[in-house]
Amino acid sequence: MNIEFSLFSLMGYRDRGTNVGSVVSDTVSLVRHAEEVGFDAAWFAEHHFSNYCVCPSPLIMVSHCIGVTSKIRLGPAVIVIPLYQPIRLIEDIGLISELCGERFMLGVGSGYQPYEFDRFDKDLSDSKTELVEFINLMDNAFENETFSFEGKFTKVPDTSISTRPLRKPPIWIAGDSEETHKLAARREFTPIITGRWSGPEYLASMRSRIDSSYVAEGFSRGAKSLGILRFACVTKDDEETESYLENARYQLRLAMALRNRSEAMDSGMMIERPVSNEPTLKQMEKNLAVGNVETVASRLRDDIKASGANHIMLNIQAGSSTLAQAKRTMDALPKIRARIAGDLG
Repeated sequence: MNIEFSLFSLMGYRDRGTNVGSVVSDTVSLVRHAEEVGFDAAWFAEHHFSNYCVCPSPLIMVSHCIGVTSKIRLGPAVIVIPLYQPIRLIEDIGLISELCGERFMLGVGSGYQPYEFDRFDKDLSDSKTELVEFINLMDNAFENETFSFEGKFTKVPDTSISTRPLRKPPIWIAGDSEETHKLAARREFTPIITGRWSGPEYLASMRSRIDSSYVAEGFSRGAKSLGILRFACVTKDDEETESYLENARYQLRLAMALRNRSEAMDSGMMIERPVSNEPTLKQMEKNLAVGNVETVASRLRDDIKASGANHIMLNIQAGSSTLAQAKRTMDALPKIRARIAGDLG
């Protein structure tokens, strides 16, 4: 089983006064380092209006990083489709597909944060329908020299996309809903799921849900490919392990608040608050790939066995964890790969 490993960059910060330029330059440095040590790909998140993530346009990050790397694959994880003007986005995707060639991967999603949708004056309840319509629109735009389109959200008269790419990029789709998984099945997209602070049992249950959606769509088996997003950090001692886990919890607390419309803001900074029924740091330590190289490898192996995933997206830098920690973890990838390959046969 060929397992790919990729770098996932949320591009957030925890300390007030952090320079956005430093977040961007650190991310570029990590992408370049990922290529040097053998990562297969690098992904960039998209979020808006807070320190949770300072990257409003992952396509810009892809466009920049394609010029400072030579072989690593790059993609947005993910473009929040309903927050864009559809035709303009299709033009941009076409252009970046040609800039990057086979190194470009297109990650899409419907979004989940009411805080963002409210500020774009968009209705979150329409988001999944908008995503499906966009996929249909993009198919028409890329498969025909000229096309017209009549949808619920977008109407296009006879039009030609001048940046129509020679090669349609492979599409990855994020989300944990049955509707999203059925769309992935119908279109042969690669689903992406996140394990958050849970362990292999949760990933196994998510895989079962995905496979059930594929069967419901008439397929005899589940997804051929699956991407999972996991925290990972190779640490020197127990103190550093606890510190990283605390930063991972911080990031997840913000994400849960944004998902549940319970965010609290102090100007542009999110205020961290505990989440109901959240696990303890000790429980997180049992679930997440944090510790020495052997621990990280065994936890990721268990995640792979439980989920059947063949692409592991590693969220290496979280909260105020350091660049040095991230690069140490990345440097350990060859050993981690070797241990996992040996265990999985």
